[in-house]
Amino acid sequence: MNLESPKVTVKKPAQYLFDALTDVKNFEKLMPDNISKFEVTGEDSFIFGLKGMPEIKLKMKDKTAPSKIILGAASDKLPFTLTGNIDAISENSSAVQLHFDGEFNAMMAMMVKGPISKFIETLVSNMHKL
Repeated sequence: MNLESPKVTVKKPAQYLFDALTDVKNFEKLMPDNISKFEVTGEDSFIFGLKGMPEIKLKMKDKTAPSKIILGAASDKLPFTLTGNIDAISENSSAVQLHFDGEFNAMMAMMVKGPISKFIETLVSNMHKL
């Protein structure tokens, strides 16, 4: 299952956004209002929970300065990645888009598609908070 967030323009340089996103504690600023838990579990991982959803642990898998970061599920039960692509538009603005790629069976994909789409849209919409 592949999902893409809308591309948003943020009035920050690409390197600034990259540095902010590689510091996992900053993801708390991007989370939706219905967050029930956020806990940094290491310098490259965190756990978050949304009301009515299971907790998810994300771990930094890869990063390419200043244009891409890849987070992945720390558990093999629900394998997925969340990729952030950062494109410099000018010296002080960047475009950011999130890509979700998960391997789910058809029933699970049907259940999680809506909530995940909304979740990644919220994350990218909150980029200006960094």
